[in-house]
Amino acid sequence: MEILPRFLWARPDVSSGRRAWTILGTVLASLAAAGPAWCAGDPARPNFVIVFADDQGYGDLGCYGSNVPTPHLDRMAAEGTRFTSFCVAQAVCSASRTALLTGCYPNRVGILGALGPNARHGIHDDEWTLAEVVKKRGYATAVYGKWHLGHHPQFLPLRHGFDEYFGLPYSNDMWPKHPTAGKSYPPLPLIEGEKTVQTMPDQNRLTTWYTERAVRFIEQNRDRPFLLYVPHSMPHVPLHVSERFRGKSPRGLYGDVTMEIDWSVGEILAALRRCDLDRNTLVIYTSDNGPWLSYGDHAGSAGPLREGKGTTFEGGVRVPCLMRWPGRIPAGRVCRELAATIDILPTIARLVGVALPPERPIDGKDIWPLISGQPGAKCPHEAYYYYWDRELQAIRSGPWKLHFPHAYRSLKQSPGTDGQPGPYVQKQIGLALFNLDLDVGEAHDVAAEHPEVVKRLEALAEQARAELGDSRTGRKGKGVRSAGQLAK
Repeated sequence: MEILPRFLWARPDVSSGRRAWTILGTVLASLAAAGPAWCAGDPARPNFVIVFADDQGYGDLGCYGSNVPTPHLDRMAAEGTRFTSFCVAQAVCSASRTALLTGCYPNRVGILGALGPNARHGIHDDEWTLAEVVKKRGYATAVYGKWHLGHHPQFLPLRHGFDEYFGLPYSNDMWPKHPTAGKSYPPLPLIEGEKTVQTMPDQNRLTTWYTERAVRFIEQNRDRPFLLYVPHSMPHVPLHVSERFRGKSPRGLYGDVTMEIDWSVGEILAALRRCDLDRNTLVIYTSDNGPWLSYGDHAGSAGPLREGKGTTFEGGVRVPCLMRWPGRIPAGRVCRELAATIDILPTIARLVGVALPPERPIDGKDIWPLISGQPGAKCPHEAYYYYWDRELQAIRSGPWKLHFPHAYRSLKQSPGTDGQPGPYVQKQIGLALFNLDLDVGEAHDVAAEHPEVVKRLEALAEQARAELGDSRTGRKGKGVRSAGQLAK
């Protein structure tokens, strides 16, 4: 929304009176871009809060069937919409976060897997992040938590649209105390801005630190639009929790950590209410992938879904997702249509009125009709692609999901305990078709009964291979872009 019509500063000056209006229009336009107090509450510039848990499974919240108390997240579900078919782009840290922040399958932008301390690449300068999108409308932006899109300064948040950053540059297990690979990692850095302010920080305090920063950011920016991104380091192993929640859950340490994340969401919601921002803020809660099952009692639950993190089965890529915006999103609603993290960026761009650059296509779609509960709204994706690294392993269209032959990891026997992982074994799946509406656990292959569906999905998969490539078939995608590389 513009404060004055654009012609007040776009037309040539032909009189002193018109020149005065032109100058005034220019001043007001500049002030509007900066987000002054008198622009607060502008419905064309709502606030956005995105809370991103790490390795939290589909079955880990009360509103998804868990016995762990999560009253604040359950209230988000009661006051907003709960998604039951919300997917990430790949079931691993960096790839998943890249998809959320760029609106692209990670294969398109060249960031796959989980970047470690030795990585020399990260997000490319030319990619638009969520923060850079809203910056074009004068937003304040901050990220408090795990980044994982490259740890060198040129890849850190302050170079990619965020005003503030505090947190870990990669996963909290990439440190010398790793149970199986500790010698591979240097001391874990805690970064503020672009400066390491601690090494080997007390991880029991991470969730509290991130939350305190998030609340302060809301209070300090109550009079201008903002985007706040809180990618928690937990409940990724190693699990750490503050004393106030230790021993409080019926689910052991993992449940304690989940309760503290729920508390964090409650603090953020309370800050929005105190600042009278409730009705102008979209709050999104989701996770980067499913549970890391090999860690057993230190891992989450995929609920009824098959497998977990590191696979293209639903247990790896389908995650809890709650969205709340009083007055704009229906309360107590359940959305069963497929939606995904790649859809968040184009949806936010639409809500703030920013056109995305056509020369750098993205894969996400505007899902505001789904989010807002418009009658008859359907998933805008004809097909959704399930990649693991560069291999196209499955494809979904509507309720149908077709797996192509591939290897996947599964627990060998019993999972690990007390922070020690159990072993995986490699298994194989052949060409297999599942109807997820009837078989969410992907247990009953119906390919033989529906050859026409298999044929249609195979044709759609060819489109994915042509655009994004496929290592299984040796294809290189024409739409793949390079990641950023460390400057020499």
